Formats: sequence, structure tokens, C-alpha cells
Amino acid sequence: MKKRLVAGMLVSLMAVSMVACGSSDTGAADTGDSSAETTDAGSSDTAADSGEKIIVGFAQVGHESDWRTASTNSVQEAFSEANGYDLEFVDCDNDSAKQIEAVRQFIQDDVDYIVIDPIVSTGWDTVLTECEDAGIPVIVIDRTIEDSDKYVSWVGSEFMNEGLASGAWLKAYAEAKGITDLNILVIEGSNGSSAQIGRTDGFKKYADQEGWTILDSQDGDFTQDGGQQVMESYCKSYEGKFNVVVCQNDNEAFGAMDAMKAAGVSYGVDKDVILISFDACKAGLEYVQSGDINADFMCYPLQGSYCADIIQALKKGEDVQKQTFMTEPWYVAEDILKSITYTNNAGKEVTEDLIQVTDAASQASY
Repeated sequence: MKKRLVAGMLVSLMAVSMVACGSSDTGAADTGDSSAETTDAGSSDTAADSGEKIIVGFAQVGHESDWRTASTNSVQEAFSEANGYDLEFVDCDNDSAKQIEAVRQFIQDDVDYIVIDPIVSTGWDTVLTECEDAGIPVIVIDRTIEDSDKYVSWVGSEFMNEGLASGAWLKAYAEAKGITDLNILVIEGSNGSSAQIGRTDGFKKYADQEGWTILDSQDGDFTQDGGQQVMESYCKSYEGKFNVVVCQNDNEAFGAMDAMKAAGVSYGVDKDVILISFDACKAGLEYVQSGDINADFMCYPLQGSYCADIIQALKKGEDVQKQTFMTEPWYVAEDILKSITYTNNAGKEVTEDLIQVTDAASQASY
């Protein structure tokens, strides 16, 4: 198979230290090294140019959110038959064992490349060793793998910076509004995922440093139903005791909004509860624009073209970046703050713009 030749042509991969997310250029990739040999996302090179179909196996987390749907569509479009690919797609339905099984099936099917969005960040070394032994390059997107480096490239978001940025924004926003006492409820994403870990740890770093009270933090599994169920419980257990809710994605925020509305709790701009979300999908930004969500921190899902470019570079025997972080903007409902300053996960102090949502911004989102 062609992949055996590709594997033999791979040269040493370049591990690059990345800069923070937070650019106002939605969806651009920042490799942190302008001299590195990479192809541009969305380039005109396709597998169809060679007249030979490339078989790609894609093990997706599931279908739990608007973000995930956009991610899946992006990969499916990039690896379409028209572009010269044969895509084997498995929706793993948030089942880690099913995802490992899917990757092993790709190996048996002798695919040329494998793309994985890992449900959890650990438990990968054995199966990635099997991919390596089979000569199948693996590309990881979105969430990270912590217990193995046996993949050729990862493309995604710096989740810790998203959490840090949300904390920096809340600190500055509370000061601007004259709010001195913050009592916070957190609805986390799927436990053990790198998005949940990074957003939780980044925000908690600010909470600990500022002395904020986190009343509770529970797993909403990145779903609207999960967010609603957790928030319904919170509204009963912490009635009248909280003034901030942090949801680790938009779908959880939508569920939390339904629960608070039913409980008679007002949320959003100048209401009882400050509502913070992540992902910044179109529906999420529409709620930011209406003032129902105070701030939404984008996580860019359209990584399919980047994966295709990595495969084209590998086919040519070129070096590829070991890591590529997406650059992503931070959206807010009000214009009282123009920017935030914080120390990012790389230890660098950064100042990043805040974008007040307009019709154009919400409609341009995924």
C-alpha cells in the first residue's frame, strides 16, 4: 500500500512551541513558526490530482453538540469522494472502548491514514503503537492525547488558555460592574477529555488566585440535556446563593438557560446570574448578541482542511508540525471591556481583544 511508502519517507517531526489563542482572525491556524514547512489550510492540492483514492479512517467522539456536528461535517467535506478520498467514518457515541475498537478496525481495513478526535486523553499508547507498526500515520484533532506521542500531528485548541481567558474576563468584568462577591457554579464537559481538563484548570487557577467561591462543579457531558439536568439540581441546591454559571460548551449553556428560566432565575447582562460559555457556535453567539450569555470563548471546529493539508504534505515527504493551535476570538455581549490581559499557558503575558457580537459575527460563525 501507498502508506507504507509514506511511512518510510517521513522525516523527523518538528515539535513547535505555540502561541496563545485569542486572535481576532477566526479559524486561522498558528503554528508559532513561520519558517516551518506546512501547507496552507484549504489549499488547491487534493488527492484527486493524483487520480488515486486515499483511504482515511475517522474515529469521531460522537454527536453531542453543535460544535461536534460542525467538526464532523468539516472532516467529511475535506475527505470527500470528489476530493479523491474514501472516508471510513465511525461515530463513537462518546464510548472510549468503541473508539479504540474503531481504530483497530481501521488497521485491519488497511487504511492509508487515521484521524482521531480522542474521547479521553489517556489509554492510547497501545493502539497507537499498533498503528505505527502497521505503518499508518495518525492525525489527532481537537482533544489531545497525553500518554503517547505516536501520532504525526495534532490540530486543535489550547483549552487551558480558553479557561484562563474566561477567568481573566470575569475578573475584569466584575471589577467594571462593581461586583465584589462571586459565587460560581460550573457545568463541566465530559470528564477526562482534554477540553474539560483545560477549561476547568484554567478557570480554577483564576478562581483560586482571586478567592472566588466555586460552590459546585459537575459533569454535563457537553450536552444540552446534561446542562439542563445539572442546572436543575443546582437551582434547588443553591437557590439564591450563586451569581455566576460557567458552562463548558454552548449546548450545556442552552440547557442551563432552560433550567434557570423554569426556576425563575434571570441570567445575562445586568441580571441575577453572569453566564459564561465556550465554543461560540452560531446559536451561542446569537444569545451573546441578545445579552442572554455574557461571554463566549470560541473553540474552532473546522479542522478538516488542515488534516487534508497534512496528508498532502506527508505524501510529498515534507515535514509537518507536531502541533498546530487554532487562533480563536473571545466574544462578549457588552463593549465595557475592549481587551483582557493574562498570563497564558506558555507563561507569556498576552493582551487579547474582546469582540462585541454583531449580526455579522453571529451569522459568520459555524
